[in-house]
Amino acid sequence: MEIRYHGHSCFELIDGETTLLVDPFLSPNNPKADKTAEEVNPTHIALTHGHADHIYGLQAFKKKGARIIAHRSALEYLNSETARQRLETSRTELAPWVDGETRLVIADEWIDGDKTLTVGGTQFLIRHVGPSHTPEDLVVYLPKEKVLFAGDLVFRNRIPFVGQADSGRWIQALDVLLKFDATTIVPGHGPLSGEARKDMQQTRDYLVYLRATMGEAARNLEPFEEAYQAADWSRFEKLPLFRVANRMNAYNTYLLMEHESK
Repeated sequence: MEIRYHGHSCFELIDGETTLLVDPFLSPNNPKADKTAEEVNPTHIALTHGHADHIYGLQAFKKKGARIIAHRSALEYLNSETARQRLETSRTELAPWVDGETRLVIADEWIDGDKTLTVGGTQFLIRHVGPSHTPEDLVVYLPKEKVLFAGDLVFRNRIPFVGQADSGRWIQALDVLLKFDATTIVPGHGPLSGEARKDMQQTRDYLVYLRATMGEAARNLEPFEEAYQAADWSRFEKLPLFRVANRMNAYNTYLLMEHESK
């Protein structure tokens, strides 16, 4: 088994004449990729989730006959007006990486749970761990090589983007991942890591702290602004993207905890 990295969270796993791509964001002129879609010829594609930076560019591989595997929970979003509007906006805001050729692609195989996939002579375990970061979250694990492709469940050395995620389920998903015997983890954002447990634990600790601080504030009917200013962010404030993402993460978690406490 040969593993090649093509930028962002896109990895190519080659075993003989068969190839699996994970999250191929190989859109035209993508500065984060070292290959174009024309230079890569996968037989299979596994999508960890349906966010734009993991799926835009799929149309090139669909034309080549690659078999795309995703969780069925992504289907609702891909067929939504929101997804269409975001793509249209991206054609302007992310040009030339996203262009008129970029389109939303429907998977060839929608799975409802876990799946074991054999590509060449290599066995892949595809595990559904959503809803967490997204409803459709999948991870891909190579048991022999002990490599875990975690998608956006793990953000290495940086603050994760929580958005509208179910952070409670996200923590539960990380507990599942921590039980894997992984020695190498491929995060959705950040460099490949040989410290799999440490990096999974960092994302988990951040989510636990968000829920603890914002949850207490919500239960006590404390205004968000006061709760945010009172929280001790010193453990996380030096991580990249803290100033960009932390306040939004805290506010979304505050709203979630308000809802959960009703």
